[in-house]
Amino acid sequence: MALPPKYFLLMIAWYVVLSCAPQSDAPERTVDVLISGGLVYSGAEGDRGELQDVGITADRIVFVGDADAEDVNAQVTVNAENLIVAPGFIDPHTHSLSDLLSEAERLNANYLTQGVTTVLAGNDGDGPVEIASTLNQLENNGVGTNVGLFVGHNTIRKSVIGGADRTPTQHDTERMQDVVRTAMVEGALGLSSGLYYAPGSFARTDELVALASVAAQYGGVYESHIRDESSYSVGLLAAVDEALEIGMRSSAPVHIAHIKALGVDVWGQSADVIERIEGARRAGQQVTADQYPWAASGTHISNALIPNWAKAGSLEELYARLRDPSLRPKLVMDIEENLRKRGGADALLIVVGREAWVGKTLLEVAQDRQEDPVKTAIHIVMEGDARVASFNMQESDIEAFMSQTWVATSSDGTDGHPRKFGSFPRKYHHYVVEKGTISQAEFIRRSTGLVADIFDLCKRGYIREDFIGDIVVFDPQRFAENATFSEPKRMSSGVVHLFVNGAAAISNGTLNKTLTGKPLRRAQCN
Repeated sequence: MALPPKYFLLMIAWYVVLSCAPQSDAPERTVDVLISGGLVYSGAEGDRGELQDVGITADRIVFVGDADAEDVNAQVTVNAENLIVAPGFIDPHTHSLSDLLSEAERLNANYLTQGVTTVLAGNDGDGPVEIASTLNQLENNGVGTNVGLFVGHNTIRKSVIGGADRTPTQHDTERMQDVVRTAMVEGALGLSSGLYYAPGSFARTDELVALASVAAQYGGVYESHIRDESSYSVGLLAAVDEALEIGMRSSAPVHIAHIKALGVDVWGQSADVIERIEGARRAGQQVTADQYPWAASGTHISNALIPNWAKAGSLEELYARLRDPSLRPKLVMDIEENLRKRGGADALLIVVGREAWVGKTLLEVAQDRQEDPVKTAIHIVMEGDARVASFNMQESDIEAFMSQTWVATSSDGTDGHPRKFGSFPRKYHHYVVEKGTISQAEFIRRSTGLVADIFDLCKRGYIREDFIGDIVVFDPQRFAENATFSEPKRMSSGVVHLFVNGAAAISNGTLNKTLTGKPLRRAQCN
């Protein structure tokens, strides 16, 4: 049956209207994963968070905004309502290289469960000199997190001079510079130093300037465990001044590792350190630092108590000096003084070592042995040494450093200390939620974009389109550390989802055990 003319004319009119209607400028598109409805922090300075959706395709962030308004669909949608979405955390100071090179620990689960997607290793002057082969090995074996490397001054010095306490010749210096040059070409992020530790402690400032100058030529950073964080040698303030001098003379950006005021002699000096660094920054120097959120440091008995003069040369030479009766009076006097600076034998908790020692303070082990703590310390070193948690910092200094815009979050993760398993959630839970020392936005900035900026980690550290899909989604009500000094290997809680290079490393709180991390080379965009 034919339509009446008036209906026919009406249909034509509607066709014309629909044909002339404006079309959407944003055609429908599909992403692999859409993180929907979370409070998104970009990682930028001053960002206060915004309810947004984040789209990932392959290893890239391809969308940030309102998915409904932009007609963005997804193969998989992750519900992030009431959760925080941030760039994956970046830890600038870890001791995770041996773990990442091992079959058993290469997943780096203790960092993934903290929301960390990238770790930097080779700190404290101990970085490898064979950068290319180490990065290739990591890539071939597979790793759970991304990893970047520093070339280490101590390692370089040992390879050229050995453990001797002497000034390098011009030829020695040129050989060490060649090692730095090769490492930088192969992708090192910069030069790390550990001037508190032998043989780095034997180096003078000019030596560090000569090596840092080479790193600077390639855009590298001078990253340093400074010569003294206490009053062991030159003192905290003079050690900071030395780091600034090295940066100024070499033109290298300076990054001070695990910044602190360690021991009773320097408590309260955080204000002076901050003033010096702020002055250098105002004068145009690039100076930054990182910090772990614990009042106890971690080291070995030998590093904490045995004087450096006794450690020159080989391990056999150290043992010979410890046994030498003629050296015993000076050795005892120096160890007693170091114990005082550390707060006494009851402030050193043994966390890794012989079963009979672990979980006890040095004082308790000495009492078990019915001898004074100095003799016990020497005995422990002679029997293979032990790792200790050294309770030597005060809260006001920790918070003063943490409040600076140029201080990033780190772990300095070592075995036996809970910082290896819980530093990032502890900083959030204790210093953001409980104490309010810093804001949520400041915590995220200093755990993400700030670190990427310091070490020039291309396309990482921010939630922006075309950046790499390293993203953490965590529950602000549950994000907390579980590791303690008595149980240092307990995984953290509260990371609901984690993406490393766009792949799900944690889904709905469950670790996926996927090796989707990558080795990162200086200034190389992936």
